[in-house]
Amino acid sequence: MKITLNGAPHDLTGPTVQDALAQIGLAEAKVATALNGAFLPAAARPDTTLKDGDALEVVAPMQGG
Repeated sequence: MKITLNGAPHDLTGPTVQDALAQIGLAEAKVATALNGAFLPAAARPDTTLKDGDALEVVAPMQGG
């Protein structure tokens, strides 16, 4: 399926958000996710199905000071 991942087009097999994170190498990473502009809690990722045209944002926490 074709989705937009962090603003860039990607072709992923899915079908879930958790599967997509695994495909891009972030299955175990501590990240925040948003699907189509709405925050998606980590607990919902395994049960949230992606479809063509979805926009997924993945953000890693940053340290600074």
